[in-house]
Amino acid sequence: MVCLCSFHVNKIIPFKNKGFADITLKKLLPEVILLLKWKLLCATKKDLMRLFVVALLIPVAGTFAQKVDAKKIKAHVSVLAADDMQGRFSGSEGERKALRYIEKEFKALKLIPKGEQEFQQPFPFKAGVHGTGEEGRAHNAIAYLDNQADKTIIIGAHYDHLGLGDNGSSLDANPKGKIHNGADDNASGVAGVLELARYFAQNKVKEKSNFLFICFSGEELGLYGSKYFTEHPTINLSQVTYMINMDMIGRLPESKIISVSGTGTSPVWEPLLKGISTPLKIKTDSSGVGPSDHASFYLKNIPALHFFTGSHSDYHKPTDDTDKINFAGEKEVLDLIIAVIENLDSQPKLDFLTTKQKTMTARTSFKVTLGVMPSYTSDQPGLLVDGVTEGRPAQLAGIVTGDVIIQIGDYEIKDINDYMGALGKFEKGQTVPVKLKRKSEMVTVQLTF
Repeated sequence: MVCLCSFHVNKIIPFKNKGFADITLKKLLPEVILLLKWKLLCATKKDLMRLFVVALLIPVAGTFAQKVDAKKIKAHVSVLAADDMQGRFSGSEGERKALRYIEKEFKALKLIPKGEQEFQQPFPFKAGVHGTGEEGRAHNAIAYLDNQADKTIIIGAHYDHLGLGDNGSSLDANPKGKIHNGADDNASGVAGVLELARYFAQNKVKEKSNFLFICFSGEELGLYGSKYFTEHPTINLSQVTYMINMDMIGRLPESKIISVSGTGTSPVWEPLLKGISTPLKIKTDSSGVGPSDHASFYLKNIPALHFFTGSHSDYHKPTDDTDKINFAGEKEVLDLIIAVIENLDSQPKLDFLTTKQKTMTARTSFKVTLGVMPSYTSDQPGLLVDGVTEGRPAQLAGIVTGDVIIQIGDYEIKDINDYMGALGKFEKGQTVPVKLKRKSEMVTVQLTF
């Protein structure tokens, strides 16, 4: 950094040290230029040489300002969602290959290992859907940026996916043996973790919080990795101020709607998000629970936000590939997350609030599925169906895209949490009535799980 004290601008530069983290040299250029012009009026030959050097260096300072890089996001997603990762199924060689890539990136950023074995935190899991099947061993990847602060921000995303479609979670009609690359779900989120880690490690700013970056495995099987971490933390959880989770942030639509869940977990979230200037249209949901890793932290009384760009027809299918990712859109999502973090930099540890839907556990066990793709951004009562898988119970019963499920058997469905809870009540082969709202009509169909 160029020292401008001899030109009497030292009263401007220290603003950043007083908490104005968004003040940059670029914003100060008008004031600096005025002072330089004044100095020119009474400059000696020696002064003119100094001014010339400063004039050359000021634009360079702005050039190297740290920014989120869409090209780096693309590079990460391209590696993690490549065919040779074999779908990154928990405990598989593909998962371990992805783990090694994440570790390499953490090391390159000179982050501190915070796993139980260097960057790794191994944990047991069962390979079937939601607590069934053979036992295996998977790994979280954990890295730490030590700012010598008294509070820590956790930034996380899961890196596991469905592998070769053998475990029953795929929505493809004939999934077995097909590589499920999971570019959006959730190579996009892992790319977000790595890019935010780069941003905060290299921005030459010492924030008033430490950062813990975690890439979880076992999410697709029931939040195994995040649940294990919260029960076996490698840092003091009482010092965690909040958690940021990214799951499927790579398909920002043309409408630029971004879903942010967990805004009821602290009183700061709603007013903060409303006050941030962003090209995105933020749709908030207060609930701290949901089908991703933020729920594990919420259940430990930690404020948590979950960022999600919406459902699509490639969800949990082999067609969720890199060429469909909106990299410029993901950059805008990461810019929003950075704005959230920087706006809270001078704040004390956040207060935690319990939200209305705390009845759903982090791992809801169920033996059946409908074969629908729920909308996570709809604000109408019920479960809006964004897609239906051919050959699955919903399609066979006559449910179509655009239907709103309002009741399954005796269970009223008001939102995604009611839907997930209801699935745990049924057995395979059972037939139940399903009440739907189809445009302006009410329809009941018989569905067999």
